[in-house]
Amino acid sequence: MNKSHSIEKKSFSIEHFCVAHGISRATFYNLVKRQLAPRLMKVGKRTLISAEAAAEWRIRMEKPLKEGK
Repeated sequence: MNKSHSIEKKSFSIEHFCVAHGISRATFYNLVKRQLAPRLMKVGKRTLISAEAAAEWRIRMEKPLKEGK
């Protein structure tokens, strides 16, 4: 087995999530405040976002906003 092959990420730190999705940490925390951020999970002291939660968030964010919001 080639050790240099890429392993699929199963979770993201907040920093890595922001980089991967092209948003700033400030934008991320604004999304948290507005309850629009992806689901978070705590692992020890770390706060992580699962790959599944990130995928669900992307789908949710793709939906068009209703008029007047």
